Amino acid sequence: MLYYLFEYLDKTMDVPGAGVFQYITFRSALALILSLMISTIYGKKIITFLRNQQVGETVRELGLEGQNEKAGTPTMGGLIIIIATLIPVLLLTKLNNIYIILLVVTTLWMGTIGFIDDYIKIFKKDKQGLKGIFKVIGQVGLGLIVGSVLYFNPNVTVRERSKTPINFNQTETVVSQAPSEIKSTVTTIPFTKNNELDYAKIIEWTGDGYENWAWLVFIPIVIFIITAVSNGANLTDGIDGLAAGTSAISVLALGIFAFVSGNLVLSSYLNIMYIPNSGEMTVFISAFVGALIGFLWYNSYPASVFMGDTGSLTIGGIIAVLAISVRKEMLLPVLCAIFFAENLSVVMQVSYFKYTKKRFGEGRRIFLMSPLHHHYQKKGYHESKIVTRFWIVAILLAIVSIVTLKLR
Repeated sequence: MLYYLFEYLDKTMDVPGAGVFQYITFRSALALILSLMISTIYGKKIITFLRNQQVGETVRELGLEGQNEKAGTPTMGGLIIIIATLIPVLLLTKLNNIYIILLVVTTLWMGTIGFIDDYIKIFKKDKQGLKGIFKVIGQVGLGLIVGSVLYFNPNVTVRERSKTPINFNQTETVVSQAPSEIKSTVTTIPFTKNNELDYAKIIEWTGDGYENWAWLVFIPIVIFIITAVSNGANLTDGIDGLAAGTSAISVLALGIFAFVSGNLVLSSYLNIMYIPNSGEMTVFISAFVGALIGFLWYNSYPASVFMGDTGSLTIGGIIAVLAISVRKEMLLPVLCAIFFAENLSVVMQVSYFKYTKKRFGEGRRIFLMSPLHHHYQKKGYHESKIVTRFWIVAILLAIVSIVTLKLR
């Protein structure tokens, strides 16, 4: 809203300084500061409210040191992240931008699913929360919306690469053939020279006109990614500061991708895909990172609040949609390797336990406990040490992901 106000002041009244709101960098910095202030200043009030409403965490008996001390800690703290993200976004972004609309819908959609799950656990005294099938239906529903919009909406385009690249060594910039903006299901393959893959090519064998049916491939892929990443974030939220910290690092890397992909000069210089209007997501990402860091103020060990599924499902959904929007979803196994490791550890543990129980009559385990962070707790590592080391790994993964811009 402020964006439109200052745009009006700049164009009609020529107010000095009003034009600065046209710059994504300025609005991103402002969004980061504002979200950080909201999450730290008003986060305390939200925590107090949750405590007064007796919205306390029910802790399972896991046999972990210090686990029972967390019982009664306020949960649903994901509300802090959601509020601190959406307020700057509504104030500072172009609200008619299709990518911003998708991200706002994702935040509210996944936040609602997580809120219902937390509500059932706390107020209905059902430790299982929302049944898994309903969570999956919600994730699939969001995937259908996101996939359909990204495929069918005319404002979601990529720019064809020019046959002659921009020469930055000359005084004047010259492009021999102006590229056009097209609808495409093309994405980026990391670590390869010809690093683009068109999902439509998967059904090329069907014959002429196969491009018209590319949505049959693209939308299921979007659904799978959103479901996998949101569940991975949900499983990672098990010890103080782990999910929020690793997510902030991953999202910051995605912010760099969004800014570069949405900038014609930078994308041409780096020879990466230019995605018109995607740079606006940088403002959303800045607000989201600020909200996560502000939440860490209260969630770091020992935590004063837990994010609950309200926060973890929202975080996973946003990361997935961001990666798909900037055509970097194939980087997620690297960028969000911690999420995938947590997810994989649970799948391996459960599958192996069932297999050995059927085969040998007793269930056996690969890990001392899953998800993976509990395995290290069982080995005697303090949770703050586990979190710090996971953060370090997340930083290394983010650096590797960013380097793929030129490493091919």
